[in-house]
Amino acid sequence: MKKILFLLATATPALSAWAHEGHGHTHEYTITHYFVEPEHIFPILAVLAIGVLLFTRLRRKSEKN
Repeated sequence: MKKILFLLATATPALSAWAHEGHGHTHEYTITHYFVEPEHIFPILAVLAIGVLLFTRLRRKSEKN
């Protein structure tokens, strides 16, 4: 758990500084931009995957107890 939190803490600032073209060029400033551009999709998928992993780990841990 500490490793996951460390990775999140170190990766979050780097991902937030990852600039790209597209804001104002493709899909303007709409929610569609965040679901179409790969620069946004990959971090979203990574956060969802981590959330699923943590949820399943916590669920298994609670079932053992």
